[in-house]
Amino acid sequence: MILVERGVCGVKTALSIAGSDSSGGAGIQADIKAMTMNGVYAMTAVTALTAQNTVGVRAISEVSPEFLAEQIDAVFEDIVPDAVKIGMVPSSGLIEVTAERLRHYKARNIVVDPVMAATSGSSLVKAGAASLLAEMLFPIAALVTPNFPEAELLSGIPLHGKDDMAAAAKRIGGEYGCAVLLKGGHSEGAADDLLYLNGEYRWFEGKRIVNPNTHGTGCTLSSAIAANLAKGFDLAGAVKKAKDYLSEALAAQLNLGKGSGPVNHLFDFHSRFGGAAEESPLI
Repeated sequence: MILVERGVCGVKTALSIAGSDSSGGAGIQADIKAMTMNGVYAMTAVTALTAQNTVGVRAISEVSPEFLAEQIDAVFEDIVPDAVKIGMVPSSGLIEVTAERLRHYKARNIVVDPVMAATSGSSLVKAGAASLLAEMLFPIAALVTPNFPEAELLSGIPLHGKDDMAAAAKRIGGEYGCAVLLKGGHSEGAADDLLYLNGEYRWFEGKRIVNPNTHGTGCTLSSAIAANLAKGFDLAGAVKKAKDYLSEALAAQLNLGKGSGPVNHLFDFHSRFGGAAEESPLI
């Protein structure tokens, strides 16, 4: 029998506070996969159940603020996370309890992906909740990761190029006192991301990968960043490793579903238990 003493295993942990995606490509399911593949133990607090697939979102059923608080308490009272990723928080009550509980526990390395719509275009946030999300969660975040549409909404600046990206990132970071990673995946050119941190800019160049299957890319990137922060990387280093991971997951060209399918989170997974039946004889 192998005995492991509590507290000496050395495994880093990360908590995802987000919605569930029944098709497995985004939300909690993508977060667990990305965090696991980036070397941390993943935990969750579910904000809502969604009935969705690669084509669209059919229905959303929120949890109550009280139950979300119970989930967050249950995690922090037992396995304190080294990082927290926040994704879909669809209503004011859930946003308020998330902010209050994370402040209460003095949570570290918070990464906020301001999820407002699914890749299919379906809205995931109630009217009026987007501004409250920014007001309550951005100030406690180590990093906020908006895409083009989210950055335009948050900054009020139409994005047509790198100068606009820089202006929007500065406005968001200045207003809420947080670092901003403005993702360039929606731009017409290369998929370059911009990190605005402490008044300075850093570009992360990215080669555009021709792949129509981008469901859950934002969830995946933010979760990978949180995982790397949990492991001790600085913000720039965490972003670089996460961006490399996402690029390879896209390049793996997984093709599932009738719409915009998921990326291959497990492209680098190798296990003697993972092979097909013909590859894994029982005797």
